[in-house]
Amino acid sequence: MTLFLLLNLVQVLTVVLLAPLYKGTLAWLEETIQGKVATSPLQPYYDLRKLFSKTQVVSTEASWIFHFAPYISFVVPIIVTMLIPALTSFPLFFAFAGDMVGAGFILGLGGFFTALAAVDAANPYGAVGASRTRMVSLLVEPIFIIIFFTVSFVANSTIPYVVQQQWVQSLAAFFAPSHVLLAAAFVMIVLAENGRLPVDNPGGHFELAMIDESKNLEYSGPSLAMIKWAGQMKLMVLSLVFLNVLVSPWGLAATPTLVAVAAAIPLVALKLLIFAVLIAAIETSLAKLRLFRISEFLGATFVTSVVAMVAAIFRM
Repeated sequence: MTLFLLLNLVQVLTVVLLAPLYKGTLAWLEETIQGKVATSPLQPYYDLRKLFSKTQVVSTEASWIFHFAPYISFVVPIIVTMLIPALTSFPLFFAFAGDMVGAGFILGLGGFFTALAAVDAANPYGAVGASRTRMVSLLVEPIFIIIFFTVSFVANSTIPYVVQQQWVQSLAAFFAPSHVLLAAAFVMIVLAENGRLPVDNPGGHFELAMIDESKNLEYSGPSLAMIKWAGQMKLMVLSLVFLNVLVSPWGLAATPTLVAVAAAIPLVALKLLIFAVLIAAIETSLAKLRLFRISEFLGATFVTSVVAMVAAIFRM
């Protein structure tokens, strides 16, 4: 048990420490593709260090929700990390504490509290951003459920470690219509849930056009650092679910030893880099959608997931 707890700690620390690098690498790739002078992939670490060293300014209208929301949003991705195969193909200590549905609800909890905190500060722009993020989440959650149903039809389970071992068992299963459509739908969800193009512009600074970032306008100092760090971990966690559970369950540690888990870190990092290139290619090819066209984008995602579910039921 002690060894499994230690391996779980290594898995959590890997996500916590590498999440800013993953976000910075994605930004570097996009700026390079666009022909800009790209910032360093280490820039998120510099930003976090600067924010942690600053003084926090809090609105006089803020209640306990505003103060606790950064901590909740920071802890939520860490909890989900303990439920998914981030570095190991064998279940760790908390592997069966929740399935993919439970992990989705836990991730949604962080977004719920940050949306409440945005309204709690009495900033009108924060309330606008909170309502928009809730609209996106309202459209994304049914797609999550359909994806989980599709996975359960094939793997007979929604536990990430079980799905990882049974979902893609052959090359034919990898190119099956149900798997291809499901993977496409999940990529679209990753873009929507993390405020990426075409749903939102992560580099935008115009308050009326911001969606995901507008929830954080009233935060400063360490609280803003924790929220930004939580967003980076959320992006990495969803990417790991996509890569290690649904698409390419290779490169993970097969034996419960520190050497095997340490050897899995560069292989998982390589998969994340490949996925970051895919996201960068998608984002640099699309423009930001208007607010009322986001429902069309997520509607297409919902239809894709439903077709994938039907294909899985009939073993297509």
